[in-house]
Amino acid sequence: MDKNTIIGFLLIGAIIVAFTLINRPNKEQLAEQQRLRDSIQQVESQKAALEAERLATDSSQQDSEIKQQSSATDFFSTGTTTVNDSVAVQPDSIMAAAPVSEEFVTLENDKLKLVLTTLGGRIYSVHLKDEKKYTGDSLYLFDGDEAKFNLELFNRNSVRLSTADQHFTPIPTADGKSVVMRLESSPQQYIDFIYTLPADEFMLDFDIRIAGMKNGLHPESLMNFRVNWEQKIRQQEQGRQFENRFARLNYRYLGQDVQKLSDSKNDRKELTEPVKWFAFKDQFFSSIIIAEKPFSNTILTSQTLSTSEHIKDYKAETWVPVTTDPQKDELTASFNYYFGPNHFYTLKNYDKDTKESGQKLYLEELVDLGYKWLSWINKFFTIPLFNFFLKFNLGMGLIIFIMTLIIKLIILPLTYKSFKSSAKMRVLRPQIKEIEAKYPGQDKEMMLKRQQETMALYNKAGASPMSGCFPMLLQMPILLAFFFFFPSAIELRQQSFLWAHDLSTFDALIKWNAEIPFISKFLGNHISLFCLLMTVVNVFYTKYNMAATDTGQTQMPGMKSMPLLMSVMMFFFLNSYPAGLNYYYFLSTLFTIGFTFLFKQLLDEDKLLAQLEANKKKPRKQSGFMARLAEAQKIQEKQARERAKETAKKNYRR
Repeated sequence: MDKNTIIGFLLIGAIIVAFTLINRPNKEQLAEQQRLRDSIQQVESQKAALEAERLATDSSQQDSEIKQQSSATDFFSTGTTTVNDSVAVQPDSIMAAAPVSEEFVTLENDKLKLVLTTLGGRIYSVHLKDEKKYTGDSLYLFDGDEAKFNLELFNRNSVRLSTADQHFTPIPTADGKSVVMRLESSPQQYIDFIYTLPADEFMLDFDIRIAGMKNGLHPESLMNFRVNWEQKIRQQEQGRQFENRFARLNYRYLGQDVQKLSDSKNDRKELTEPVKWFAFKDQFFSSIIIAEKPFSNTILTSQTLSTSEHIKDYKAETWVPVTTDPQKDELTASFNYYFGPNHFYTLKNYDKDTKESGQKLYLEELVDLGYKWLSWINKFFTIPLFNFFLKFNLGMGLIIFIMTLIIKLIILPLTYKSFKSSAKMRVLRPQIKEIEAKYPGQDKEMMLKRQQETMALYNKAGASPMSGCFPMLLQMPILLAFFFFFPSAIELRQQSFLWAHDLSTFDALIKWNAEIPFISKFLGNHISLFCLLMTVVNVFYTKYNMAATDTGQTQMPGMKSMPLLMSVMMFFFLNSYPAGLNYYYFLSTLFTIGFTFLFKQLLDEDKLLAQLEANKKKPRKQSGFMARLAEAQKIQEKQARERAKETAKKNYRR
C-alpha cells in the first residue's frame, strides 16, 4: 500500500467521523425517538393480546361445535347405550369411516312413482304418471332439492339433532308397497321412516318410529317431534300469471273452515290452534300433509318466486304429537301425504266412510268453486251435471255446448220475462217522448214532473222498469258460478277443441315476447281467439239490446256508451282466462241472441200495446215498489216547492 492510498483512507475516515458528529441527534430528538419506540412496542403488545384472545375464543367455539357435531353424529350414526338415564357414546364413530354414497329406492303404483333417497330418508321426487306438463314433459310435483324434509330431535343436553344430512339404510318389504328408511345406531336403537303406498292411490302413509332412545331424548321430544317441509312449486301450466293466482298455501284448523295464505304476495302465519292438514297447492295439483293427530305450533310461509321454472316457495314448521309404547320402548308419529290432482270427487271420497262431521277432512275445499253463497251451485248442480256428460265420452267442446244450452233453457222463463218487460218499455216509447216534450230541460222541477208522469204512465199501463232487472239478477249467480268452475275444472286440462289445444288455459291467436306498456299488464303477451270472438258477439248484442230497450227517456251524458265500454273491458279482463270459460260465454251470448230473435217473432208488439192501453182503463193498485217510488217523488216535489218559496222570500227581502 503506497502513501497516497493511506492518505485517501484517512481522509474518508475523517469525513465519516465528521459527518456522524454533525448529524448526531440532540437530547430532544433522542427523547422523541424513545417515545416512538415505546408506543410501537405498546401497540404490538396490545395486538398480540387481542390475537391471543381471538384464538382462544375461536378455539372454544370450535370445541363447542365439534362437541355438538360429535353428539349428533354419535347419536344418529354410532352405537349408544343407556347408563343412568343418560347417553353414553360408544367409541366406534363413523367420523373416520369412508363417506356413504346416496342411494335411491322407488315406490310406485299405477298413479304415482315416488323416489326415496337414503340421504335424509326423504321423498326425493314425485311423478304423476297420468299427467303431463304443458310442454308435454312428464309431470313431477318436485324433484331433487325442490323439496326438503327433516325431523328434528333434542337430546337431554338440548342439542339439536337433524335427519336432513344423515344416511339411512333402505329396507323394502316383500310386497313392494312399503319401504323402511332406517337410521341405525344399534340393532336396538334406530329411527325408521316408513313409507306405504297402497295400490291405485294418491294417498301415502308415513310413520316415524324411534326405538330404544327414550331415555336419551329431551322431555319435549318425547311429546312432540319437530318436522320441517319445504317445496318449490313448479310452473305446470301455460299461463304463468294466471296459474299463480290459484297457487296458494291452504290449511285447515281442526273442526273449522279451510283457510289460506295470500296468493299475490309473500305471507307468513304462526298458527297456535291445532291444524288438521295443510296443502302446498298449485292450480290443478297439491301436496297435502294430513295429521293423524293435529299438528301444533305450526308456522307456514309462502313466497312468490320470479324464476322461470318455479312460481311459489312453501315452507312449514310444525310439531307432530308422539305416541308412546312403553312395552316396546318406541315412540311413533303418523300422518299422510297426498300427492295428486285437485279433483273435487277424488278429494271428497276421502270422507266417504267418515260419518262424524268433526272428523271429516274436507279436502275438496281446495278446489276453488267461488264464494260460499255461490259454491253450492257448483257443488250440487254444475259438477254433477258435468260429470254426467263425461260418462258418455263426449268431446269437451260438445259437453260445454250441451251444458250451456241446458242452463239457457232452465232460465228461459226469466229471459222471456225480461224481454217482455223491455218490449213494454219499447211500445210506450212514443208516449214517453211526449212527456219529454211536455217537460223539457234539465231544471229540477221539470225533471221531477217528467219523472212523475213517466211513473204514472208505467203504473197505469202495468209496466215497470224494474221488472226486467229482477230476472237478470236471478241469472247472475249461475253466470258467476261458471266463472269459478271453469278455471278449477281439471277435466278441461289439456283437452282440445277446434283451435284451442288446452281448454284450461288461454287459446293464443297472436303471441309476442316484448313487454308493451299497459297492454302486457292486462292482456299478457297474447290475444285469445275465443275471448276475442266472445267480445265481438257481446258488443253486437249490447248495441242491439240498447236500441231495443231504449225507452226514449233522457239519460245522463256518457251513460249510453257505458254498456259498450263494459263489453270491451271484459276482453282485457278475460283474455288470460281459460278458453273453456270464454267459449261458454261466447255460446251463452249466441243463445241469448237466438232466443231474443225468437221472442221478437213470437211477441206481437201491437197486441202488447193494445193490452197496455186497456190496462190504463182498469183501476190498478200500485205495487209496493211503485207506491214507495211515488211517495218519494211527492216528498221531493214538496221539498222543491218549499225551497222555491224560501228563495222567493229571500229575493223579496233584498
